[in-house]
Amino acid sequence: MIVELRLNGRTVRDDVAPERLLLDYLRERHGLTGAKRSCDVQVCGACTVLVDGLPVSSCCFLAADAAGSDVLTIEGLAERPEFERLEEIFTRHAALQCGFCTPGMLLTVSALLEEGELDSEEEIKRSLAGNLCRCTGYRGILEAVAELAAVE
Repeated sequence: MIVELRLNGRTVRDDVAPERLLLDYLRERHGLTGAKRSCDVQVCGACTVLVDGLPVSSCCFLAADAAGSDVLTIEGLAERPEFERLEEIFTRHAALQCGFCTPGMLLTVSALLEEGELDSEEEIKRSLAGNLCRCTGYRGILEAVAELAAVE
C-alpha cells in the first residue's frame, strides 16, 4: 500500500506492507535510527516518536496508521531551535548516560512542554512513566524537566 506522510517536515511517499511497523519503516526505509527497539510492548519508551505532536510507541504502531500525519523523530527534533535548550539542560543535569532512552525521552518531554501540562514534580513523574531509563536513577531527568517546565 502507498503511504504518504510528513516526516520531519518533508513529505514522503512509500510503498509499505500493511503490517510494517512504524519503527521498522523509519529505521530501514529512511535510515532514522534514533528510535530504538527494546521492549516491543509499549513499556519502555525507547521507540517513541511524535505523530501529530503526540508521543507514540513506534514498535506497536503501524506505518500505514501514520498516513496523512506529521511524524517527528529525534533527527527532526535535533534540527529545531528548541533542541539546543533540551540538549544543554539534559547534559547539565546529567539526565543522560548511555543515550539509549534519550531520544524517546526528549521527544516525550518536547510534547509535554508543548502541551504545558508539567506543573509539579509529581506531574512530571506521572507523565514520564512510559519512558524508562536504566542508567540515570531519574533524579537528573526530573531536575532537567523541572527546569525546562519552570517548575519550582
